[in-house]
Amino acid sequence: MTGLLVVVSGPSGAGKSTVLKTVMEKRKDMYFSVSATTRQPRPGEVHGQEYFFMSFDLFHQMREEGKLLEWAEYAGHCYGTPFEPVMNRLSNGEIVVLDIETKGAMQVMERYPSAVTIFLTPPSETEAERRLRGRGTESEEFICSRMEVTRSTFRYIDRYQYIVINEIIEESANMIDAILTAERARTGRNPGLFAEFRK
Repeated sequence: MTGLLVVVSGPSGAGKSTVLKTVMEKRKDMYFSVSATTRQPRPGEVHGQEYFFMSFDLFHQMREEGKLLEWAEYAGHCYGTPFEPVMNRLSNGEIVVLDIETKGAMQVMERYPSAVTIFLTPPSETEAERRLRGRGTESEEFICSRMEVTRSTFRYIDRYQYIVINEIIEESANMIDAILTAERARTGRNPGLFAEFRK
């Protein structure tokens, strides 16, 4: 099996991390790409686990050296995907999942048209704000800024192949699991299989 590059995007409060964690508990062929970011860690976040936390200078050095698959600035911070770990996992035939913002996703779609793209969204704007406030870690100013970005995020929704509305975590995880299984089975992704019978 060839590797599968999967892009998952969505607004704050969509539940991307929780849903993807649930999907990974169901599958053994997935690697969750850890992004780099210039923002400060939230309580409980660990360097190298949720993100690689780094300075602006180091981030921009990686960008200039071509060591980022994609990058974007979001809510005043930079986020990007280290290139080498993704390529290594894909060459091993794994499913590599990127949880990234829409601007970064557009870069991946351009560079890798075969990527599977999924837009995960809460059922409403009201629910997105409720979930964001429920974290209890953000200022009112930051929440208002995030909600503005959330509204702009939906302008990209038609660029994605799949839309998953996250009302119930388990159901959303099952839907993404089904998408990955179907994409894995597409003949175009496995051109070399049973080549001896095609002669």
